[in-house]
Parts: sequence; C-alpha cells; structure tokens
Amino acid sequence: MAQSGRESGELMQRPQYLSTAAFVHDKSGKNDMTDAAPIDVTVPPKVNLIGLSREQMEAYFATLGEKKFRAGQVMKWIHQQGITEFSEMTNLAKSLRVKLEQYAEVRPPKVTHKHFSADGTRKWIIEVAPNAMVETVLIPDGDRKTLCVSSQVGCALDCSFCSTGKQGFMRDLTPAEIIGQVWIANRSYLDDGEFSGRNADGELTRTRALTNVVMMGMGEPLLNLDAVLPAMSLMLDDYAYGLSKRRVTLSTSGVVPMMDKFTQAIDVSLAVSLHAPNDELRNELVPINKKYPLSELMAACKRWLVHHQGSEVGRRRVTMEYVMLAGVNDQPEHAAQLIELLRDVPSKINLIPFNPFPHAPYDSTPRVQIIEFQNQLIRAGYTCTIRATRGDDIDAACGQLVGQVKDRTRRAERWQAQTRNNEIIRV
Repeated sequence: MAQSGRESGELMQRPQYLSTAAFVHDKSGKNDMTDAAPIDVTVPPKVNLIGLSREQMEAYFATLGEKKFRAGQVMKWIHQQGITEFSEMTNLAKSLRVKLEQYAEVRPPKVTHKHFSADGTRKWIIEVAPNAMVETVLIPDGDRKTLCVSSQVGCALDCSFCSTGKQGFMRDLTPAEIIGQVWIANRSYLDDGEFSGRNADGELTRTRALTNVVMMGMGEPLLNLDAVLPAMSLMLDDYAYGLSKRRVTLSTSGVVPMMDKFTQAIDVSLAVSLHAPNDELRNELVPINKKYPLSELMAACKRWLVHHQGSEVGRRRVTMEYVMLAGVNDQPEHAAQLIELLRDVPSKINLIPFNPFPHAPYDSTPRVQIIEFQNQLIRAGYTCTIRATRGDDIDAACGQLVGQVKDRTRRAERWQAQTRNNEIIRV
C-alpha cells in the first residue's frame, strides 16, 4: 500500500556517501594504512521510479530539492511514452537529468520471451528473479485491448482446474513488477509505431494502447494487496495510464477479509472466481471456500456494491467468473442453483470454456451445452457472456499461465509425482 509522503521520502532518500580513509602515522611521519581497519562504505542502490505512485514520486522529488510537478513530468515520460533514459526526457532541466542519473533509474522487468498469436494475442514471459518467471497476456478485440496482469510468482491457492496453481508458490511481486507488465505491453504498441508524432515538449502523441487491465493473471491479488494497490493507482492515474475505474478489474477467489480492505482502499471493478453454485462443489474446485464459504463471499460482494454504488445505483455489478467443466458444474441444476445464489447480488456472469493443460483432471464442456447454460441464465434476467478463447496456440488462454516457479510449498513436486504415477483423479 502507498506509504505516507514522509515515510516514502525517508525510505527513498539516497544520500551521497563520501569515502574516507583512516590514517595512522608511524615514527617516520609517513601515512600508513597497513594497520587501519577497513571501512565499509556502502552506496545504496538507485531508486527504481517505475513502481512509485504519484504520492511516492512527489515525495521522492522533494528529497532531491525539486518541485513536486516534476513527478508528473517524469511519470508521463515513463508510463505514457515508455522512456527509460533520463537524457531523453527533454522537458527536464539538464541539472535534474544529471541528478536523476546519479540517484535513480527506470528499470522495467526483464522480458525473456515474447510470443504473438495468430489471433493477435501477445504473451510476455518475464523474469523477476533466478528460477522465477511470470506471464502477462494482452488480448485485442477490435478497439479493445485488455491486459491480463500477474500478481504473484505462482499462486498461494490451489484451484483444481488451474495450471498456475499446480506450479506452487514462490513469492509476491513488487509494485514495480506488477505495473512493469503494463509498461511492457504499452511499450510494445509504441514499438509498433502506434503514434502520430511529437508535441511541443517532444513527447510522443498517439492513441492509447491499452484500454482495459484485469488482475487475472498468475496469483491471488488480494494476498498481495500492499503491492497491488499502488500498481492499480498508477493504472488509474492521468499522469500514468489514465484508465477508467470501470476498465480496471481485480479478480479474487474470495479472500473475504482482504475483500473488505480492498473495498475501502480503491474504486475499481470487482470480479469473483466463482466456478460453482454450492459449497460442496466449490470446496473441491476452489479450496479457499472451505475457509470462506459462499455465504460469506456473497456478503462481501454486497458490501462492495453498497460502498461503491453512490450515484451509480443499479449500475455497478460484480462479474462472476465461471469455468465450464464437463459433467462437473455445467448441468441445468447448476444453472438453477447459480440463479438462486446470485438473486440478491447484482451480477454479470462470464462463462469460461475450460482450457486443458497436461494431466488436467477435467474436460471442457461442449460449446452447444455452454450456450444452453447461458440461455438458462439469460432467461432468468442475468447478463451472461461466453469468454472467447484467445491465444491458445501460445498457451495464453485462461487457466494456462504457468511461468516458472521455484516452489516454496512442494505443491508442484506432489503434482509431478501424481502425474508420473497416473494418480490424477477428481477429489
């Protein structure tokens, strides 16, 4: 979570350390360092500006003795123009550029591989540490370009139908690593030449590359909320990506206490990885349901709606994500239970065809049956869509993101052992 100005300023201060030598004098009067204890002079690392919120950036510039409007100028260069070299930020004074070169940097995450699908989907594999990689996917649909962003290396949860969960969990991502995924996707379109020229300040002028961001990649965002919040604030900030609160979505499996914290902290859209209409089935598919059952999850959704309705009464809805698993959760009785479950929770339902992964214990529901399920929900008065499968030729479809995880939970080890022994069965 964003720190106060004073706290962030103190943390980000990078004073200039002066190296000094300890001299002793021998009887001849010569300087002699042979008996002097070595002095450890440590220069702190440069501050990476890419992950700082506007408040943090303003506090940082204050530590440099600069006006806070400089923060907005630099944020525009970083996030809107994709510039990482201070020497190219031409509307900054040369003295400030020199100072920034000395104390700061703009360091986006390292892209190790990128894959572009025949349908226009783009996937980047990003290395955040040795043996730690995450994936982010951009899905174009006409003028709409939606980026699916990861929040953890692996996932702390273990949903039975999701390949990410089978990789186990290593660590949370930092704000810079989260917003860095947005930077990479935006820069990708800049590199394609999607701009029309430069303005009087030397800035690129172009149409906006990204239109939507969804926190639906690797990881459970609410279990890394302190890093997710400042990253999402940059997605909304007019000096960064300037996205509408209706076009930035956080998806959760239902960590109820953190849902309430999220509700109070930021106004963006909410999606819930529901996937089952009753507790017995959801306990199997989404194990966190054993701790926070559907009654508590639905109550948290209602609290989010009440808090954010304001003047938009009747317009804000929770998106319910529902993966379609053949013979598991796709029967007419499941649709009827779903209708009853959501009766008092204004919702729109997104049906997701299951994308198989190696040794997955489920099959995808046939398309015709998904449409029948959809029609049953529509007849009950719900808005219900079917998510188009995109990027499956580059393993970028929903539920297929796996990255590379140095697992701290041994979950991946157990899963691999089960696959070797052909023990993968539904619980």
